[in-house]
Amino acid sequence: MTERAIVNRLREEYFGLLPGVRRIVDRLETEIRFHTRHIQQSLKPYEQLIVKSRIKECPSALETAQRKGNMGKGEGKVFDPERPGDYSVLSLPDLAGVRVLVFPDRRLTRVDEVLRKQFQGWRSDPITDSKGSFLAHKYYGRLLPESEALAEYQVVPMLLGLYWEVEHSARYKSDLKGSSRMSELNAKVESALSDFERGIADLLPDDSDLDSGA
Repeated sequence: MTERAIVNRLREEYFGLLPGVRRIVDRLETEIRFHTRHIQQSLKPYEQLIVKSRIKECPSALETAQRKGNMGKGEGKVFDPERPGDYSVLSLPDLAGVRVLVFPDRRLTRVDEVLRKQFQGWRSDPITDSKGSFLAHKYYGRLLPESEALAEYQVVPMLLGLYWEVEHSARYKSDLKGSSRMSELNAKVESALSDFERGIADLLPDDSDLDSGA
């Protein structure tokens, strides 16, 4: 099978899965909104909890499938025609994704606890910085037993999450993807935003009645 044939097969696989992925992301977003409703209703005027969903775009899905298929094999950024079976869009854990943006970050732990109870068995894959320090919670799993595609949800400090939306476009939709300078700048911004989140949380009123959830 030629490299072009592999790409065409993956595109066909992606668009064949797309209707089901749309249903998955709609249901996941709805369930997360429902299970965090008590926290949402108890927020102080300065606090925020925003739920956002997205479906991985086809070019990004194909690139990730290629990278996962080549992992550890050293072929770089090409599909190996000798191993067409190593590539599948279904290998991606994040075709359907939901991000929960939380401010201040002291709410992060409670939101994470509530959702982990509802999505038991989902695999934890925390987001860390270049030094291995924790940045955000991330989980993936199968929403329904019959779901073909995996789904992912994240619980993220709001400032970091909003920055990542800009950073992702700058890094992955331009020629900056492999830039070491971009990686250095990104690490500095993530560190600064994390420090700012924690600092702001320390300055805000120390409410002892943070919602315990239901």
